[in-house]
Amino acid sequence: MKWSVLFFVNSILLGEGLAMDAFSVSLANGLNEPKMGRRKMCGIAGMFAGFQAAMPMLGWICVHTMVQRFQLLSRGIPWIALLLLSFIGGKMLLEGIRGGEEEAVQTKLGLSVLFLQGVATSIDALSVGFTIADYGALMALVCSLIIAAVTFATSLLGLQIGRQFGTGFSGKASILGGVILIAIGVEIFVTGVF
Repeated sequence: MKWSVLFFVNSILLGEGLAMDAFSVSLANGLNEPKMGRRKMCGIAGMFAGFQAAMPMLGWICVHTMVQRFQLLSRGIPWIALLLLSFIGGKMLLEGIRGGEEEAVQTKLGLSVLFLQGVATSIDALSVGFTIADYGALMALVCSLIIAAVTFATSLLGLQIGRQFGTGFSGKASILGGVILIAIGVEIFVTGVF
């Protein structure tokens, strides 16, 4: 592909498609912490955007260096996403049922959990490296940065919506957030395996 308007449109649409998982997880995070500050929101959106940029580039590198080995790994991507999101969602669900939501929010949205969420929501973007394999290195990088920008904006939107509704759900936000994360994991698994 050559530099064109179509390249940018395709990159934006690709970014929006990939950002849907990050949007849903952001929504759950916003539901969980309705009083989240703008700085933390930008940090969360930035984490998701960073992973969404890194994964296609990693996939592109794999295509150009070790295609054979990567094909074996691609079969495990839906399983990894299912396990990570089910673990995080299950933990949120249990904490919401037990009623320890205020304490749970402190640990749930820590750096390690956000890292796991970032990996889980962007792991399917790894396979995008195959679709952009015919791009040159600079073009692949620009595509990845566009995906990151779209993911950042989409994640901020999800966090804002979640914050708005989180106040109304008060004590049940953790349960809803956990259910959303588990559903995303199942969706990634089902679409990846079948």
